[in-house]
Amino acid sequence: MAATESTMLELGTVAPDFALPDAVSGKTVSRDDYAGKKALLVFFICPHCPFVKHINEALAALGSDYANQPIGIVAISSNDVVMHPSDSPEGLKRQAETFGFKFPYLYDETQDVAHEYKAACTPDFFLFDGTFSLVYRGQFDSSRPGNGIPVTGKDLRTAIDLVVAGQPAPADQKPSIGCNIKWKA
Repeated sequence: MAATESTMLELGTVAPDFALPDAVSGKTVSRDDYAGKKALLVFFICPHCPFVKHINEALAALGSDYANQPIGIVAISSNDVVMHPSDSPEGLKRQAETFGFKFPYLYDETQDVAHEYKAACTPDFFLFDGTFSLVYRGQFDSSRPGNGIPVTGKDLRTAIDLVVAGQPAPADQKPSIGCNIKWKA
């Protein structure tokens, strides 16, 4: 299991636009669907990654816990499905339904959105404020497969809670670590 760190996109970067199909509903979801929210969380995951599997239940809990908050949440999978067929839209739908994700799970077939966000790994988290300005990019928490630390989502939840309350996100941000995104040849 090779570990890749997030590129830690520069804070203040404006959330790149996207318009991608939701693997569950089939509807196209765009960044601007979340205009007027206090925050937008965009994160990159996939079904096969052991780092994502390690936090699937906590991701589902995060979606449920913030479902009635003024925050938009979207997951995106950008992996090459030729290399990893389980990361196809059907695989995304199965993962979302198995864990009860309460947020859209978008399929980035061209990988353009992952490139725009400079996403490097799964999971890779990007939290934007109400003006779509990047305020947090970093880890979910310090738990990793096999390190014995409980999965809590503490780092990301702290950032979300602060931003929704109109406060600045924590200055101390540690990169997310996971499997590299499987880029097309």
